[in-house]
Amino acid sequence: MSATAKRLGLEILGWVVLVTGLLALVLPGPGLLLTFAGLAILSTQYRWARRMVQPVRVKAWRGAAEGVRTAPRIVASSLAALTLLALGVLWLVQPAAPGWWPLPQKWWLFGGVSVGVTLTVSAVIALALLVFTVLRFYRKPDAMEAVERLEEAHRARSSAMRRARHRLRRMRREGTPWRRSA
Repeated sequence: MSATAKRLGLEILGWVVLVTGLLALVLPGPGLLLTFAGLAILSTQYRWARRMVQPVRVKAWRGAAEGVRTAPRIVASSLAALTLLALGVLWLVQPAAPGWWPLPQKWWLFGGVSVGVTLTVSAVIALALLVFTVLRFYRKPDAMEAVERLEEAHRARSSAMRRARHRLRRMRREGTPWRRSA
């Protein structure tokens, strides 16, 4: 496979995954996960995507660590994922509308099997991520310290970039040559 074909394939894949993730933010599905995956793929090709991946990565690790800090949080997350799985199975089975359902039959479990598949896949991903996060962070202070170091490194990098942009703007405004002469 040529380098151009590989680059084109990565770009197409990255954009498809990113757009799918953005759609999944408002539709059933793992929106944040797909958005991050799309940005991660695009970060191999674009500088702007690399800049966006780091803050998302820091927030994702912090959220994952905080989400399993206590047993009640783990139980709540597990129940939410299992509820999502149950709803997905309900959508896949497509039972008839119950007698108490006041709307026409077409509004009972609307969207069909595709919604059931999306809910089920989302639940499986959520459960897998929950297991990974529990194994990685639950009652492991060294893992929490690693997240804090990651956050600190990101803050330092962001601060250095802000200072560099400010310095560059000031140099342009003052007419100071900012390129090194050869």
